Amino acid sequence: MKTESLWYIFINASLINNFVLAYFLGICPFLGVSGKMETATKMGGAVTFVMLISAMCAYGIHVLLVAINAPFLQLISYIVVIASTVQLVEMFVKKMSPALFRALGIFLPLITTNCAILAVALFQTNKGYGFVESLVYALGAGAGFTLALVLMAGLREQLEFADVPKVVKGTVITLLIAGILSLTFMGFSGLGS
Repeated sequence: MKTESLWYIFINASLINNFVLAYFLGICPFLGVSGKMETATKMGGAVTFVMLISAMCAYGIHVLLVAINAPFLQLISYIVVIASTVQLVEMFVKKMSPALFRALGIFLPLITTNCAILAVALFQTNKGYGFVESLVYALGAGAGFTLALVLMAGLREQLEFADVPKVVKGTVITLLIAGILSLTFMGFSGLGS
């Protein structure tokens, strides 16, 4: 593996290969929670935290499973770690901010099935990142996820005041905006070469 700078790993995960807008992972919370800026930022923070914890644990699990010659257990191990971390986050949010817990609704426990989080664990392992690189990669992926949510929430809040034709109101305009955002993030792919 060629060595990559930490800055490049971060930019790659957040902009060039954004998990939501380039890989189309984590679309459910992207479309479901991006209606309001406040909930979008909080969800982005929760997902980033889970990504960081999962990346740390995935690195340790990978090292352990390679040492005992059982790499076939990686996927199930990663899923257990992610589910446990999400349960802790859910309990913390419920205790510290019941209003946020109600605002996030079903999307908070659905972080467990957010394929973007599992992808962070799998991608960092496949890329052969060390511990620090794994953390930077997870932080970049979380920042990119949060950026996508915040951009979408800001645009959707502005649309509430716009005169949108009835034909494209609601889900249609949301999907159109998501497609345009995805196209704009494709422009960052030139940074990767």
